[in-house]
Amino acid sequence: MVQSRTHNCNELRMENVGQEVRLVGWMENVRLVSANLAFLVLRDFYGTTQVVIEDEGILATVKGWNKESTIAVNGTVRERSSKNPNLPTGDIEVVPESVELLGRCLYNELPFQINRSKEADEALRLKYRYLDLRNPEVKKNIVLRSNVVAALRNAMINEGFLEITTPILTASSPEGARDYLVPARKHPGKFYALPQAPQQFKQLLMTSGFDRYFQIAPCFRDEDARGDRSPGEFYQLDMEMAFAGQEDVFAVLERVLPPIFAKFGTFDRASGAPFKRIPYLEAMDKYGSDKPDLRIDLVLQDATELLSSCGFGPFEGNTVKAVVVTGFEGTRKQIDKLCADVEVQAGRKAYWFRYDESSNIVGGIAKFVEPIKEKVVNGLGLEPGCFVGLTAGDRLTAQKTAGVLRSKLGAFCPNHMDAEQYAFCWIVDFPMYEIGEESGELEFCHNPFSMPNGGLNILKKAETGEVDPLTITAFQYDLVCNGVELSSGAVRNHDPEIMIEAFKLVRLGEEDVKAKFPAMYNAFCYGAPPHAGIAPGVDRMIMLLTGSETIREVIPFPMNKNAQDVMMGAPGEVTEAQLKELNIKVTV
Repeated sequence: MVQSRTHNCNELRMENVGQEVRLVGWMENVRLVSANLAFLVLRDFYGTTQVVIEDEGILATVKGWNKESTIAVNGTVRERSSKNPNLPTGDIEVVPESVELLGRCLYNELPFQINRSKEADEALRLKYRYLDLRNPEVKKNIVLRSNVVAALRNAMINEGFLEITTPILTASSPEGARDYLVPARKHPGKFYALPQAPQQFKQLLMTSGFDRYFQIAPCFRDEDARGDRSPGEFYQLDMEMAFAGQEDVFAVLERVLPPIFAKFGTFDRASGAPFKRIPYLEAMDKYGSDKPDLRIDLVLQDATELLSSCGFGPFEGNTVKAVVVTGFEGTRKQIDKLCADVEVQAGRKAYWFRYDESSNIVGGIAKFVEPIKEKVVNGLGLEPGCFVGLTAGDRLTAQKTAGVLRSKLGAFCPNHMDAEQYAFCWIVDFPMYEIGEESGELEFCHNPFSMPNGGLNILKKAETGEVDPLTITAFQYDLVCNGVELSSGAVRNHDPEIMIEAFKLVRLGEEDVKAKFPAMYNAFCYGAPPHAGIAPGVDRMIMLLTGSETIREVIPFPMNKNAQDVMMGAPGEVTEAQLKELNIKVTV
């Protein structure tokens, strides 16, 4: 059967009038007008074309086919009498001489209307993802993804990077998330792990003498889903540079990303080089977040000295943070909802008062502020018409809650948010260590393979107690765009002696390091270059570019929130024979 087409369904124009053509695609809709007149919409990957059926025999044939069947139309192009200016092919139509059924749709009813699939329940969309993807609105995200990946690849090659693929089956290592394990049939009782990231391999490439590496790398982590995180697998623009430091990495991405965001994004403005550099502690104190949305011009102020002894119980003995908003026009109902939303997201209450146009303190906790009005007005720099949002708790809690409040206020107040742009920044100088929430002991905060600020000297001082380990910062950095963390990176710890000293502080000795990271430790002992890298998430990047609310909208075949592929039925059970071959017994 010959299925070749002369044109696609988005191609025909007035200059094609009179030509004989062959189109193929999906029968999107048929509108019957009379016994010998119908309008058929034919859709393919590229667009749609109207087909006007004026032959009773052809119409009788088409009426027997269900919508979404694939068909071929052979006919002549003519000018439409009633043009549709909203369609690229709206000036013409095709009058068929014959039609062929290429692939029958067996069902009279579809799970959802193709062109309105985004309105359907997400579980249904994921189960019938192949139908969901027929919707041009859904498909365009996947097309854009392909174009962006191609642009990223070309940009990296132009920067002198070499694309190298790294193994998918590797060894399990402690990198911050749960591994996906793969049983090794030839080695009973042993397992491969799918890589959480190509971290060790790309560093080994640097020790092997490769200067600039990148790949669009698949990464696998057994972690829970979020709106900006897909469970199971994701892709990142993984890169590493030898004989390079932090500023070298920054310079590359500051050249690569802005043109791509400006070209492919919902907004055509993106930060130019250099992106703003914000130390972690400053970001927390000024924005209440290590991924601040710089489109919002609001900043946090410390109001502890002003308000901690004002008599309001939640403030007493706590850090108090304030967000001052000029020109605020929200109603009491809107303020109550905003505070409720903050509490839901942050788990802590937000408080407020207003300094009205008559220079009075009103609303919220006004009765506690009124007695010290002059002190508060001067301390916070208030002007008539200001709204003041407040949070309290220990320092970090007050900061984080105020960060959520800042974001909510920015979204509510268009005069404080320049929304239609991509605002990049670097968060730098992350703490090297933190106290683990579950363990209560010292743990790596960001990345165990990072170079500490101060090198070996600072680590030895921490070991002897001269320096508090929690004050040590590292050459670690995050790339943030519009409040979304796109990537983490670091200048790597390439010195075996420094590596051992760094791990000592988290109760891992030299033998532990050698056992957990044998290849990397041994490679560093043969002379490793200073190197640094980063890995922006491709899925998050596309989510930002398309303005999608969830990351699942930009992944061709995403899992659901429970890490299930409901279309393929994964994860699923396997046979006893398969388990026996792998020396595995299921106990649950």
